[in-house]
Amino acid sequence: MPRTALLMIDMQNAYLRQDVRDALGWPPIWRLEEIITECAALLDQARAAEMPVVYSQTRPSAAGLLAANPRAAGHWRRRASGLPELTAAEREWQHQIMDALAPGPGDLVLPKSRHSFFAYTELAPILRSLEVSRLLIAGVQTNVCIEATVRAALEHNFDVAVAQDAVSTDGPALHFASLNAMRVIYVEVDRWRELVRPGAAWDLAYRTPNYGRDPAYWSDPAFVEP
Repeated sequence: MPRTALLMIDMQNAYLRQDVRDALGWPPIWRLEEIITECAALLDQARAAEMPVVYSQTRPSAAGLLAANPRAAGHWRRRASGLPELTAAEREWQHQIMDALAPGPGDLVLPKSRHSFFAYTELAPILRSLEVSRLLIAGVQTNVCIEATVRAALEHNFDVAVAQDAVSTDGPALHFASLNAMRVIYVEVDRWRELVRPGAAWDLAYRTPNYGRDPAYWSDPAFVEP
């Protein structure tokens, strides 16, 4: 049976500071409390199954957190006057993994400074050294770091699944659109309990008609763009 690793993406305290997110014009993460609960249960199951668990932790690079994204840096600068003043300790707290999802013994935590967990990190060689060929991905945000990591994982020739009930983002529209975009590129998207079930084939993309697609687009003459 192929070996599977769980990637827990960016479940950090920053998502619990909505006053900071509000100042940046970012809405609350949709169903955040539910996602935290599901991620905690998934972590317990993964550890019980002796599945490698690797956390990403977004942190500033040597050149600064936003150095790789000038557009994002510009957004932060324009919003700076409205941001609450944070102490050094508060800023460090924001980078830490949420207490409810704290890494356990044997879990790995790798810093990242880009959307993709594979970019400028040791993730790929670590996974190969662990003889992992399948990746189960959970965390936030569905359409940003989750999807970027999924696409990079495919480029590294991993078999990839996304736990649809253990990921979220800035609202359901972005969340579901991103899940469908990943389905179209043959990513397995399902509830995590199905994905970790012994013998799970991860073959929904190959046996589900119109996987990730809206059949009305080509079958309904009255279809118009939303």
